[in-house]
Amino acid sequence: MTISLTKKLIGATVAAGVIVALSGCGSAPAPASSTNAKPADANFKPCIVSDSGGFNDHSFNESALNGMKAAASALGVKFTQVTSKAASDYTPNMQALVSGGCTYIVSVGFNLSAATVASAKANPKIDYAIVDDPGQDTDGKTPSNLKPLLFDTAQAAYLGGYAAAAYSQAGKVGTFGGMQIPPVSIYMDGFVDGVAKYNSDKGKSVQTFGWDKATQKGSFTGGFAANDTAKQAAQGILDQGADVILPVGGPIYISAAAAIQAGANKKTVMLGVDSDLVVADPSVKDVTLVSIMKNIDVAVKDAVTAGASGKFDGTPYVGTLKNGGVGLSSFHDFESKLPAGLTDELKKLQSQIEDGTIKVESPSSPK
Repeated sequence: MTISLTKKLIGATVAAGVIVALSGCGSAPAPASSTNAKPADANFKPCIVSDSGGFNDHSFNESALNGMKAAASALGVKFTQVTSKAASDYTPNMQALVSGGCTYIVSVGFNLSAATVASAKANPKIDYAIVDDPGQDTDGKTPSNLKPLLFDTAQAAYLGGYAAAAYSQAGKVGTFGGMQIPPVSIYMDGFVDGVAKYNSDKGKSVQTFGWDKATQKGSFTGGFAANDTAKQAAQGILDQGADVILPVGGPIYISAAAAIQAGANKKTVMLGVDSDLVVADPSVKDVTLVSIMKNIDVAVKDAVTAGASGKFDGTPYVGTLKNGGVGLSSFHDFESKLPAGLTDELKKLQSQIEDGTIKVESPSSPK
């Protein structure tokens, strides 16, 4: 059974049978379904710059690029993409896009905040959008030509944590992250709260390793690379007996999968983040229970399309369960292996979060 995540469809994004929709909060972008509309400005040139994870991360960078590709195709324009390989690339990459005549620049990720804000302030005639960051300067203000694309992923991670606790046979689950930044820790906060909800509802005592929400301390690799450090972080969670783990940070899922596959417990699984990992990287489908998604692709497509129409609006977009900006993927091949009644319980929880009966809060939630 697939969990329905939407009430309506704006643009079309289909991920392994789960149809998810994205509508804006506040001043929303124009619907991305308005395809083949020529930009209001014949010189409209959209551009995108990645975080250091690169556009082939099967995660937030790749999802943003897919949104840019969709927007450019719908508008009938060409776009420019530049990849950041290190933090030292952020400012030069932004400068290169400005020099290249870009009129709408999308930067992907919290780490590009300073470079994006500086560029937006220096180039008020260029429109910008940034994924996963409010785009605030040191004075707490966001430049008027910068649109934040934010996601309250704690809500979807809450469902993921509940599902992980329900699926675990060991009664132990865990999580670890890449860099300790809000777009990462927000997943971990929601996850541990979802596990706590399962314990409360079922009278269980599933343990969570790798993150303490109260102290905001836990296990991090210090980056997003799939390397031995990430594999050791995953192994540290597995060594404590966890049979469900949540790696949060782009490519680090590759290292988590390697640790799982090398382990003795062949029933151990992980959760994906950002994109539907089974679709984005089928090589890990055998160990991926479900993915906690934020629909960056649709948000980017809608924002760029709206910008092309000459209707740029810097009002932040916040993706939630209610508007389809975040949600769970299908359980794919694990559907038949789930505890009886779990999908119905998740649907009920989602409804309660959407109507405010359950309030999912994280220090990193968009304000």
